[in-house]
Amino acid sequence: MVQATSFLLVLSLALVVPTLSARKCVLTGRWMNDLGSNMTIGAVNGEGNFAGSYHTAVTATTNEIQVSPLQGSQHHTNQKSQPTFGFTVNWNFSDSITVFTGQCFVDKKGNEVLKTVWLLRSHEDNIKNDWKATR
Repeated sequence: MVQATSFLLVLSLALVVPTLSARKCVLTGRWMNDLGSNMTIGAVNGEGNFAGSYHTAVTATTNEIQVSPLQGSQHHTNQKSQPTFGFTVNWNFSDSITVFTGQCFVDKKGNEVLKTVWLLRSHEDNIKNDWKATR
C-alpha cells in the first residue's frame, strides 16, 4: 500500500509540474510595480495589439498625477508562452512620453511577472538641451 501511495504521489507531481511550466503568461489585466504604480492592459487582439491605462506613483513634475493612456504590441502568444512586448505611455499631466519594452514571465510559483526597461523623453524648448531630455 505504501508503494502504491508513493507511486501515485510521484505520478501526480509529474502531471502537475509540466502544467506549471507550460502555463502562458497573459498581459491582459491589472499590474502593479514595486513603487506602487499600476496599469491596466485590455485584451490583446489577433494582431498582438493592446491598449490600456497607466497610473504612475512617481513623477519629476509638480503637476497632479493623472491616469494616462497606453498603446502596445506583443508577440503572438500561440508562438511563445512568455511573450515579449512593448508599449508607449503618453502622460496626460506632463509634456513627456515613456516607452517600455520587456517580457512576460511565469515564475517557479506560477506567478506572472513583467520584466521591463523604459526610456522617458521630456519636452525641451531648445536643441542645446536635448542631452538632458531622455532618461
